Amino acid sequence: MGIFDRFKEKVSSAVQSTSDALGFTKLKDGLSKTRDTFLSRIQGVLGVGRKIDAQLLTQLEEILITADIGFDTSEQIINSVRERVKKEGHENAEEVFDILKDELLKILIQSPSAHNDAVYNINPDRKPHTILVVGVNGVGKTTTIGKLAYNYKNAGRSVVIGAADTFRAAANEQLEIWADRAGVQIVQQKHGADPAAVAYDTVNSAISRDLDVVIIDTAGRLHNKMNLMAELDKISRVIKKLKPEGPEDVYLVLDATTGQNAIQQAKEFMKVSPITGIVLTKLDGTAKGGVVIPIAAELKIPVRYIGVGEKIDDLQLFSPTAFIDALFGE
Repeated sequence: MGIFDRFKEKVSSAVQSTSDALGFTKLKDGLSKTRDTFLSRIQGVLGVGRKIDAQLLTQLEEILITADIGFDTSEQIINSVRERVKKEGHENAEEVFDILKDELLKILIQSPSAHNDAVYNINPDRKPHTILVVGVNGVGKTTTIGKLAYNYKNAGRSVVIGAADTFRAAANEQLEIWADRAGVQIVQQKHGADPAAVAYDTVNSAISRDLDVVIIDTAGRLHNKMNLMAELDKISRVIKKLKPEGPEDVYLVLDATTGQNAIQQAKEFMKVSPITGIVLTKLDGTAKGGVVIPIAAELKIPVRYIGVGEKIDDLQLFSPTAFIDALFGE
C-alpha cells in the first residue's frame, strides 16, 4: 500500500461527514482547465510500453513546471520520483503515474485543524472565534468572507462580519451585500474610519451578544508594507484587549489565476502578519490550479479553503486527497 492509500484512509473519516457538501463533482469540474492541460500531457509522456529513463523524467519535470508547480518544487518532486523508481525497482513508465500522485499528495500540508474546518467547529470556551482576512484587492477577499460566513451559519454558528477595509471605495457596500446574502450581521463605520476601531466594535459586539464567530475584512494595500504592517498590528492589539488569545486565525486570500505571482504575494504578507491558512480562489477559471502544490511546498502554510465558483456555496474545505483525485481525473 502506497503513501497515497495510507494517507487517504487516515483522513477519509474526518471528511466523510461533509463529503456531499464538499461537492467532489464541483471540485472536479472546477479543476477541468488545469486537469485538461496537466493530465493529458502526463498521459502522453507515460505511454504504454515506454520504459523509465532520464528523458522521461526530464519531460515530466517540464510538464510540472509549465503547470505552475514551479521550478524548485518540480525538481523536488522529480528527485523523489527518481529515488523511488530506483529503490522500488520500477521499470515501466505507466508505473510512474501512481508514484507522482503519491509525491504530490505528500507535499500538500494537512491543516492541524482540518477536522474543525470540515464541520466549522469552534471552541465554545473561547468564543468568539476571530478570523482576520487579508489579501490584495481583487483576489476575491470580499466574496470569500461572505462565503465563509455562509458556511459557518449553515453549520449552526452565529456570525458577525467586521468591515475594517475602510479606505477602499465601495468596500463596505460590497461586504454588506455579501453579509445580506449570507444572512449574517455586519459592523461598519463611515468611509475612512480607523480599521482597528471597527475591529474592536465587531469583537465587542460579538462578546456582548454571545456570538460564535467574528470575520474581519482588512485593507489590501501590499504596495505600502509599512502602513499595512502597522494597521494589522493595531487591529490585532485591540482584539487582544477584548480577547487575549485572538485572533485565532489569519487567512490569506490568493487568486489562483495569478499562478506563481500568488506565491510572491504570500511571501510578502508573511512578513507583515502571522498567516495561519491560505484561501485559494478562482480555481474554476484557470489552468494554473497546480499552484496549490508550491504554495504548500514553499510556504509550509496549509491551504484551508478553495473557491471553485461564484455562488455563495462554492467555497470548499481543502482536502488534499480530494484535490489530487480531481486533478488526476479520478
